[in-house]
Amino acid sequence: MEKEFLNIIQKEFPISERPFKDLAEKLGAEEEDVLNLYKRLKDEKIIRQTSAIFDTKSLGYSSSLVAFKADDIERVAEFINTHPGVSHNYERDNPFNLWFTLAVPPDSELGLEKTIKIMAQKTGVREYIILPTKKMFKISVQLDVKGEKSKKEKIKKKEKIKIELEPIHFELIKTLQEDIEPVKKPFENMVDSLNIDYDFLKREAKKLQDAGIMRRFASILYHRKAGFKANAMVVWKIPENRAEEIGQKVAEYSAVSHCYLRPVYPNWPYPLFSMIHGKSKDEVEEVVNEIAKEIEAAEYKYLYSTREFKKVRIKYFSPQFKEWEETYG
Repeated sequence: MEKEFLNIIQKEFPISERPFKDLAEKLGAEEEDVLNLYKRLKDEKIIRQTSAIFDTKSLGYSSSLVAFKADDIERVAEFINTHPGVSHNYERDNPFNLWFTLAVPPDSELGLEKTIKIMAQKTGVREYIILPTKKMFKISVQLDVKGEKSKKEKIKKKEKIKIELEPIHFELIKTLQEDIEPVKKPFENMVDSLNIDYDFLKREAKKLQDAGIMRRFASILYHRKAGFKANAMVVWKIPENRAEEIGQKVAEYSAVSHCYLRPVYPNWPYPLFSMIHGKSKDEVEEVVNEIAKEIEAAEYKYLYSTREFKKVRIKYFSPQFKEWEETYG
């Protein structure tokens, strides 16, 4: 049951009055048993967090992947991590050795590039590259714990509906991004504090999802504890006139969780980025070799993460963004 449970909650965790009861019905189990399983997997640090996964761009934020060449990497990473818009920060085995994602809010006075410039100046980093997304082919971190997925999957483009965000939606966004408690009614405090009922919560959360503002409400796992001990950012040098076609092909591999087109520079000629997960380094490299043959890649690089400095969900519309700019801007 454990593996099936992990696969289900990575895809979608129910937003309802008694979500563990709903999950128990799917699994043919008792609510108490499912709740205890969830508690244990949290305690064992297999489940990292269960909350909403929002689309940064849809909320008006500007974001980018950034790579620094850092000499004193611990000191540089420590300062980078002070920014509330940094969600991921890793050391990778490359001369550009510090890789982080940064988002700044729509009302940022500094903006994205000036924020990065300040980070570089404050840490003494002289060389860096800014790699915003030009085209997203796939973003879906759902580790196949049971090993049931086929090697490839069709990527469905979801049609979005337009909604006008009202004050209650911003309150929902702030609260849905918090990790839920392992209790029978994890949304009870949210419903009470916002003075809404469960039907309203479920309906408005679905609206946010249909609009593409919320990608999904789900659990994310600690990859290594869940058995996925290897992950590599693989970057590909590909012809510009085949970028769309190749990007779609790479995204179809189930082991690929992220696939993007990003800018190139004289010192960085790799426009296609893919994140590939496996239970071992050999498994990752087997997938990469298969992709390389299919797309006839002339050149590509593995960027294995060697240290994790930060991995959190961004707290959107937090006052910490303004505080950071006032302190360092």
